[in-house]
Amino acid sequence: MLRGVISKNLWIKLTLENHRGRNVMMLHTHNRWFLRMGKFIKWRIRKGRSYYERQSIALAMMMTLARKFEAFQASFPVNLVTDSGFSGEDLVSDLLGFYRVMSIENPFPFLRPVSKVEALRRWDHYGPIGSFKNESFLPILFPDPARFPHAKPRRGELPPFMKTIRPYSDFNSGNVAVATRNGSFMQGGRGAPLV
Repeated sequence: MLRGVISKNLWIKLTLENHRGRNVMMLHTHNRWFLRMGKFIKWRIRKGRSYYERQSIALAMMMTLARKFEAFQASFPVNLVTDSGFSGEDLVSDLLGFYRVMSIENPFPFLRPVSKVEALRRWDHYGPIGSFKNESFLPILFPDPARFPHAKPRRGELPPFMKTIRPYSDFNSGNVAVATRNGSFMQGGRGAPLV
């Protein structure tokens, strides 16, 4: 799961590099025991991009890397030690972290999350969130089992504030080019590359 910190670091890079134009790399890692492994992408961004265009580019980079990282976690041999690949909340949580950096630091009053007790009751009824796979950025909603004992989880909609930025898609303009589409890495405990 990409946290808001990664989106924040990416935004800082895009803001600083906007004056020069250059490669911007985004990296996501998974640490397990003595291994650090992950995925990265690198895009070449021409200088002079507008504020909205930089937000759009940042969103596209985050969404691209989040999908690649979740696919990585769902693949062999990583899937032998975790069920986290495309876990029900992963991509939606990444998107929420992005919007917390870009627009609303505390969106929870708009989201109306249930209490921890309610969440645990739903977990007990439906099972672990990792058993519900979600390859989209739309949330999976779990109805209250006390009120709807025969209901099943369903796909929900994003709140309006999470639809205000569109992911960049104008790759024919020459303003953004993909330098590294699907980079992977693995390091040992001391940071030395293994692959």
